[in-house]
Amino acid sequence: MNRLILIFLFLASFGANAQIFRQNQQVAQDDISLAIQFYQDGDYEKAAVLLEKLLERPNNEGYFDIYFNSLIKLKRYDVAEKLVKKLIRQNPANDGYDIALGKLYQEKGDVQTANKIFNEAISKLPKEEFKIRNLANNFYRFENYDLAIQAFKQGRKILGNEQAFTFELLNIYRFRKDKSMLMQEYLDVLETMPQVLPQAEAVLSSVFEDKADYQTFQTAILRKVQKSPDAEVYIQLLTWNFIQQQEFDMALRQLIAFDKRTKASGETLFNTTNIFVDNKAYETAIKAYEYLLTKGKDSPFYLPSQIELLNTKYNLQTSGKYTAADLATLAKDYQVLIDENGKNKNTLFALKKLANLQAYYLSQPDKAEKILEDAIQMPGLSTQDIGQLKLDLGDVYILTNEPWEAFLVYEQVTKQFEGQPISNEARFRSARLSFYQGNFEYSNGQCLVLKAATSQLIANDALNLSLLISDDIQSPADSNALKMYADAEMLVFRNLPTQAIKKLDSISIAFPGNGLTDAVMMSKARILIKSGEFLPASNILKKITEDFKDGIWTDDALFTLGDLYEKNLNDIAQAKIYFQKLITDYPGSMFSGEARKRFRNLRGDGV
Repeated sequence: MNRLILIFLFLASFGANAQIFRQNQQVAQDDISLAIQFYQDGDYEKAAVLLEKLLERPNNEGYFDIYFNSLIKLKRYDVAEKLVKKLIRQNPANDGYDIALGKLYQEKGDVQTANKIFNEAISKLPKEEFKIRNLANNFYRFENYDLAIQAFKQGRKILGNEQAFTFELLNIYRFRKDKSMLMQEYLDVLETMPQVLPQAEAVLSSVFEDKADYQTFQTAILRKVQKSPDAEVYIQLLTWNFIQQQEFDMALRQLIAFDKRTKASGETLFNTTNIFVDNKAYETAIKAYEYLLTKGKDSPFYLPSQIELLNTKYNLQTSGKYTAADLATLAKDYQVLIDENGKNKNTLFALKKLANLQAYYLSQPDKAEKILEDAIQMPGLSTQDIGQLKLDLGDVYILTNEPWEAFLVYEQVTKQFEGQPISNEARFRSARLSFYQGNFEYSNGQCLVLKAATSQLIANDALNLSLLISDDIQSPADSNALKMYADAEMLVFRNLPTQAIKKLDSISIAFPGNGLTDAVMMSKARILIKSGEFLPASNILKKITEDFKDGIWTDDALFTLGDLYEKNLNDIAQAKIYFQKLITDYPGSMFSGEARKRFRNLRGDGV
């Protein structure tokens, strides 16, 4: 435990406050600072000399703990015992000194006498919550954690309240990493305090080390479910436990059984299905939405489930290997939804997804263009909706070999939404199109403007593209290699990954020794990630971080590795390593803030 924190806890526990410090500031400030410094440095001899003087002054009992600990470290047990007994006589109501005396006997090896003092203190506890808590805290101060737990549990019996001191006990169990007692305490409190569920999930995930911990907890939860089958909080906890083990179908089975047994509205199931989607468990999510649809059109979750079912099928079909037949069926499903509900703001999402399918997966960009052009004319849309539709339309114009139309649309959005994020997005798409066409100087100029964009993602993408262009147009050979790379990126944009990889692989053959090696590797890794080939992608990313420590893609590679290990490869330990490396080695990266947040979340901070 951090000694400096303990020092101030000790001061607070004995009533030392700012007023005491002010009273003694003129005569003792230097001594106080020196004493604390000596104590932190482990120079207990010098600390004890100063602390003895401080403790002799009136109202300075706040320095007792640090002085007492110094004497213990120096094995001056007689001096410590004399001091403690004197303070007990002066302050008979303060059981902190009694506990200190017991601690002294423990250190001396007189366990019997120490236990007698401790047991007597616990046996004399009154029916007063404050005094119970104070005694337990005194045990905690002197690192007698088992006795602190014993005091709190005895307090529960005295008060006749099994929910008393829950959070104090949870803090001790967590500090000691006592997984068994943490599990039991959370299970005992959740039925009456379901609001603690998010904390329970966060804390337990931070202390559980492997699947065995989750399976042990699963058994304990199931016992609770058997005793209280209608307690929704235990079903939620069991579902979370299955999700942590990536057992999504088991989680769904429990949710459906609970929904049927309690004749619930489906709200819990609907909300949890979002978690399935976030974890890319699309097949399980589809089953969940299909079950919710069986509740009929009168259910408040019927239309939302219908919408999310289509979106999940879209995610499934476009997240890796897919067949044209499956995508054509999905397109028909979107069209049915549009036909049933009309073309309006409520079906805008379906129109956009249908256009995306036709443009990038079904080789029907002309149909996508018509859908988007018609959608822009729909009444009731916000200016932001229209601006986004125009950006999507500009992208489709590229696919239909109308780059000039794309430039015009991007320029229109840039000017119409000047100073807003969507304007920067339009400017970047214009820069990207110029890059595809080999107009590197214009593209670089646009990127330089965007480096100060408020959107971190746009600013980072613009910076990387600018650096890529600046580094690789120094000679005709460099420029030609960069043009091949731009052609490959255009193939990625058109969703032609196989052709893109062939083009990327041909760059080093046509232009040996070019400076695009790390950029090519990053592009290939992204293609593999999109197709669901996470392990090969991670191997490429690792090579980038090892071979190009000063490259423009290294921080991107580190962040992507952390993200892959957290979300796709299910290795939290590795995810933390890559986020930590990014934070430490690349503090100026635009990803460092997000990496720090993700690292702290994985470590369980702030719970």
